[in-house]
Amino acid sequence: MRFGLQRMRALLGALGHPERAQPAIHVVGSNGKSSTARLAGAALASQGLRTGTYLSPHVTGWRERIEIQGRAVSRERFARAVSAAVAAAASLDLDADDQPTQFEILTAAAFWTFADAGLDAAVIEAGLGGRYDATNVLGADAVVALTNVSLEHTDLLGDTEEAIAAEKLAVCPEGSDRLVVGPLSPAAAAAVAGEMTLRCLAAWRCGSEVRARAAGSGVEVVTPGARYPALPLGVRGRFQRDNLSVALAAAERLLGRPLDPGPLAGALALVRMPGRLEVLPGAPLVVLDGAHNPAGVEAMVASLGAATARRRPVAVVSVLGDKDAGAMMRSLADACRAVVATRSRHPRASSPAGLAALARRAGCRAEAVESPRAAVQRARALAGRRGAVLVCGSLYLLGDLRPWLLRAPPDGPDDRPAAAGAPDRLAPGPGPAR
Repeated sequence: MRFGLQRMRALLGALGHPERAQPAIHVVGSNGKSSTARLAGAALASQGLRTGTYLSPHVTGWRERIEIQGRAVSRERFARAVSAAVAAAASLDLDADDQPTQFEILTAAAFWTFADAGLDAAVIEAGLGGRYDATNVLGADAVVALTNVSLEHTDLLGDTEEAIAAEKLAVCPEGSDRLVVGPLSPAAAAAVAGEMTLRCLAAWRCGSEVRARAAGSGVEVVTPGARYPALPLGVRGRFQRDNLSVALAAAERLLGRPLDPGPLAGALALVRMPGRLEVLPGAPLVVLDGAHNPAGVEAMVASLGAATARRRPVAVVSVLGDKDAGAMMRSLADACRAVVATRSRHPRASSPAGLAALARRAGCRAEAVESPRAAVQRARALAGRRGAVLVCGSLYLLGDLRPWLLRAPPDGPDDRPAAAGAPDRLAPGPGPAR
């Protein structure tokens, strides 16, 4: 991981600047980016636009990162795109220790894919931060969707919400009026407002110009241009209402008009998110969630009851060493019967014993089991057949366990929907989100 945009711009230049091929929505923020990106992609596709979506990280398969019309690209298309990006990188006159990073190659491959397919629009999820992220190469007309701001990656982005807000909003050109801002804490709202004033940015803001609320079994979203009553939402979690409102507002800003609610409703009902309050039926049932920082765990816990049918689950948890594991365990302790701490195969995964100690300190029964599969088996035993198991704390842990839990074959048919994608053998784990 090496921040900076010089390599990325050179790489895209060698590919003929595919990032300029279609209008785009750029999704940045601390949490909810992938859900917002998928919802925005579905909204645009429902309006007749052939749409590509770039996501990171993946859960079980590398092709999940590049979608066309909501489906992971085929292995052949993925291979051609990565090969094109690698060939372009080889043509650059760069020092041996300054070659494009894995994330830069994947991002360039996504842009190449969308241009090669002749798409009408793209939704691009930032990896980490914004200012120096490899996705920060879109044109000045791109719509920027800021989902939220919370303390994350403080060693890289800054240790205050003001600093992190500045890093994320740096993707907005000076004076832009094509910004959508999701719900923010009071401190984050003040930070974003200060940055907007400093850089003369204008936005539609959730809670002000954009609003969302439960409406029967659906969600009502109101924007400056439209009111969408009782939209169905195929993804679980109360926090998805906010993600939906950001996604629809961003889609409106890209199109310059309200959305046709008829096809929109059908498209939203079909959106799925692997590893986001994903329920695997069984006895006990298993819930997978990629919440991997304190704000994400807090949002997950607030919606957990509906996913577990009000059963307090036994949590299987792995956390990377750069996260505030103590805060995460305090949120889990309020919602879970017990914690089984384990270790994903990521080299920065925290020790299970240390995580178990943090859980006990938070007042929750806890034990440590080194192997993720053995940890799930132990959690199942603790939960009982009528109970529930929650797997969370790291997308890397979900990458280790999801194919096994689904009993997925090692490789499935081409163009399988991303929500059920089988793992691709490029490298272990979800890979870096940079």
